[in-house]
Amino acid sequence: MKALIVGYGSIGQRHYDVLSSMRVFDAIHVVTSQMLQDITTFKTLESVCDIKSYDYFVIASETNKHLSQLIYLDTHVKNKTILCEKPIFDTYQNTQLPNNAIYVGYVLRFHPIFEQLKSLLGTETPIAVSIRAGSYLPSWRPQRDYRTLYSASKEQGGGVLLDLSHEIDYAQWLFGPLSLLGAYQSKISDLEIDSDDITVITAQTSHNASITITLDYISKIPLREIVIHTNTQTLIVDMIANTLKIGALDGEIETITLEPFERNELFIKMHHSALSDKTDLCTLSEGLSVMKTITDIQEHHHG
Repeated sequence: MKALIVGYGSIGQRHYDVLSSMRVFDAIHVVTSQMLQDITTFKTLESVCDIKSYDYFVIASETNKHLSQLIYLDTHVKNKTILCEKPIFDTYQNTQLPNNAIYVGYVLRFHPIFEQLKSLLGTETPIAVSIRAGSYLPSWRPQRDYRTLYSASKEQGGGVLLDLSHEIDYAQWLFGPLSLLGAYQSKISDLEIDSDDITVITAQTSHNASITITLDYISKIPLREIVIHTNTQTLIVDMIANTLKIGALDGEIETITLEPFERNELFIKMHHSALSDKTDLCTLSEGLSVMKTITDIQEHHHG
């Protein structure tokens, strides 16, 4: 099997390392303007030799390039598997891409905590959910000036809402489609960026559960947590500490601590799934649904 990775920034490099470690490919080539030692590279997607010879494609370029690259691939290859980094686009596009199996790289779906969470929720219906994801943008890649990251640039598809769209994806994956009630998006800190650094969303599910999602680039203590209330229990998921707390009606609190794991393990699980049974992967239609929700949030804020 052969794989082609489009883009070789930090996420493209991670995909390259992960795919190499899986030892299922005879060749992994990269589309990048960089000169890389010991890796076959092509300057552009259009200049790739014999593009039909690849079995697996990973799009890891800037968000604003995804659409044209997906259209190019869907026009030039058929019946292949394509994994596109999230978010799939920087604005909602109801694009038909019928010729290939296309998935979106919402890797957090493969966090082991979700397996536990799903079994604990069982048949219970959440009545209120609060999701928070926060981190400090300059700490993301300390070796680089944060102002040069695409996250800092609205034009390149940056901003906390697009960057942390994982939260919208797993909210819809776990609780069903969201109906937006309200949204606040702003740039409130002294960070030298022109993209949003905070977004607050209120929504509800088809079962009338209240959903609140807060995303930010300003938290000096990294946060990634979900608080779920049902009529019989409260669950608190901490994806950074790898803990799951369960509060019962009698006041008893149980804490489950998961084994530590490397982030690359999630990527390995995601790629294995893309190359085999497709379980838990974000489909193209689900990825577009996330984009539709993001567009609704942006329009609600500007409306």
